[in-house]
Amino acid sequence: DWESAIRVGVLDCGEEENYETCKEYGIHYYPTFRYFKAFTKQFTTGENYKGADRELQTVRQMMIDFLQNHSQALRPPACPPLDPVSSSDITSLFDKNSHHYTAIVFESNNSYVGREVILDLIQYENIVVKRALNFDKPFLEKLGITSVPSCYLMHPNGSHGLINILKPLRSFFSSYLKSLPGVRKKLLSPLQLPVQENKEESTEIKAWKEFDKSKLYMADLESGLHYLLRVELATHKTLQGAELKTFKDFVTVSAKLFPGRQPVVKLLETLQEWLVSLPLDKIPYDAILDLVNNKMRISGIFLPKKVQWVGCQGSRQELRGYTCSLWKLFHTLTVQAALRPKALINTGLEDNPQIVLQIMRRYIQHFFGCKACAQHFEEMAKESMDSVKTLDKAVLWLWEKHNVVNNRLAGDLTEDPRFPKVQWPTPDICPACHEEIKGLHSWNEAQVLQFMKYHYNSENILYKYTESQTDSSETEQGDTREVKDKNLLKKPNGNGENKIQDKENVLDSKSKVSDKLIANHGPVKDSGKNAAGSANLKETKQAVSFLGIGFSNIDMSLCVILYVASSLFLMIMYFFFRMRSKRWKVKYYRSSV
Repeated sequence: DWESAIRVGVLDCGEEENYETCKEYGIHYYPTFRYFKAFTKQFTTGENYKGADRELQTVRQMMIDFLQNHSQALRPPACPPLDPVSSSDITSLFDKNSHHYTAIVFESNNSYVGREVILDLIQYENIVVKRALNFDKPFLEKLGITSVPSCYLMHPNGSHGLINILKPLRSFFSSYLKSLPGVRKKLLSPLQLPVQENKEESTEIKAWKEFDKSKLYMADLESGLHYLLRVELATHKTLQGAELKTFKDFVTVSAKLFPGRQPVVKLLETLQEWLVSLPLDKIPYDAILDLVNNKMRISGIFLPKKVQWVGCQGSRQELRGYTCSLWKLFHTLTVQAALRPKALINTGLEDNPQIVLQIMRRYIQHFFGCKACAQHFEEMAKESMDSVKTLDKAVLWLWEKHNVVNNRLAGDLTEDPRFPKVQWPTPDICPACHEEIKGLHSWNEAQVLQFMKYHYNSENILYKYTESQTDSSETEQGDTREVKDKNLLKKPNGNGENKIQDKENVLDSKSKVSDKLIANHGPVKDSGKNAAGSANLKETKQAVSFLGIGFSNIDMSLCVILYVASSLFLMIMYFFFRMRSKRWKVKYYRSSV
């Protein structure tokens, strides 16, 4: 009913087609509310919602505040006045003849009922709704108003009086006023919104993947890494301070402990080495993203560019998925840390049994999209994480807290009916984990630990449904061929220009990582490190093709230096022999007889 004054839209940042938009608008957490003023011509990311909570009533009241604070000049034409009228204004209405009803809602200063009713009725004709505050007590007594909120109605025939309503609620007032004789909805032209294709027809129906719940699927872990690195973290334009430290530690632990395929592990190792070599306190995430996407064409590194949920697939697209894979990822890292205690030696993270848990805690605090989830996890961490003294205890702590979360979310709207939130592992996959003591269920933690080490071991991982590098490159080549074909159709004689442009694009993309870092570098801890860092950045630039031969920027620089040095050497030699030749002629000169 309010859409002619304020329109509500919803964008799902979990859908791949919306990743770039959510990144552009800096959406880090969900749900995020943004307000955009009417008639805004320049690009803006909107005003952030600043409500006390996310209850529907609070959000609705914030919408009213936003409308009321809107500049009068650029206010939506359909938005009625929301400010209260005075007693004298109301008195003047009694003496005027009108062809419509006039309803006045009397309320206290902190009440929103009057403004909500005003907005409820903006699409209805033959009625005008106003609001007044309960400051003028004698005036209220004169009208017979003893409590607020109350509604006073003036009829078109000149009669007026207090409306008798069972409950002084917004819905009661609005319903009564809409049902008055002659009050009807205006015939409005439909709002001109962008034409959307029917999603039911356009969306490809994903086939259900059969899976073994006793197994761990690499597709889930890799899809989780893809979403984490390319979507969730990519909403942050730069990483600095605690966020950068958290990201570096996460990459280090993942590079050392992730039991993945060689190209994925090599990508994590390359990223870790690159981050360690940087002396910068502030890194633009686009530079990190270029490395993750292998814009530098480093051979042997690869991470699938789309989600492929298997054990984490939900009965509906919005259920399970990333949150499930994030749990699996950190369970895997805690188990791998327990199975391979020497893996983190010389990283600065060794000798700390809580290290994976602490990194998970910081990651959820700084980056995880669901703020309510992050608050709950932080509460659990404050309560008992300090009690973890061994790597085995870290495995059990995360298992226990995961079950606490399952218990809290059982029956919640976010629960997948096909995969109810139960205490895990269930008796069918680990009967030895369950016991009964005096008729009460009890966990055998020694058996649970043994089960966790088996379930999240690399030997229990299935690689079914994983995307290979050749699959990805074939898809990209297919897309490239399609684009090229379209360009040829558009410009049949523009081959030369297209080829030049393609080469420029290749050169640009391959130097983007270093360029972004050089352009956006933050304060450097040490000037000596700065020089070393600059050298490292130069070395990261990838080889480019020149006359069919691979030359890096360093090679090209050396060629220029050698060319200049050779030219100088030849010039010096030329002048040296020239001068020597003149001396020889003078020395052996004989006058003719």
